[in-house]
Amino acid sequence: MKPPAFLDKISARDDARARVAALPPPVVFTNGVFDVLHCGHATYLAQARELGASLVVALNTDASARRLGKGPERPLNRQEDRAGLIAALESVSLVTWFDEDTPLELISELKPDVLVKGGDYDMDKLAETAVVKAYGGQALAIPFVEGYSTTALVKKIRGDSAAG
Repeated sequence: MKPPAFLDKISARDDARARVAALPPPVVFTNGVFDVLHCGHATYLAQARELGASLVVALNTDASARRLGKGPERPLNRQEDRAGLIAALESVSLVTWFDEDTPLELISELKPDVLVKGGDYDMDKLAETAVVKAYGGQALAIPFVEGYSTTALVKKIRGDSAAG
């Protein structure tokens, strides 16, 4: 049996620039850990895709995700597994990684037409926004889907009463 076709959407960082250049424009870019995939993630990514013809998702590597301070056990899923799940989503065109604390360097390399972040970001304060706008791109925030959080889900699974 051959591997699922969606695995072809996963790109090594070294190949990402050429792979993005081959995608139909406008190219939308977003990033995150996407540790335990939930409906909020799927909705956010579908909404991001609606802003363009292609959607690139850059995942924090495991090391980068650990530096975010979400807990010593995070991410729960390895970057290869997280990439496979994100790539399996219909809305996603390409998945790659970044090992830095922010995707600023990757955005500078890929030059997406649209940068999208979750609603908790002030887009005007992000260095990524300045880079995208400098070459004529857009930077937009998409509101969070209420009631979904990987951190809250992990607490709930563990039986933490503070999870709600």
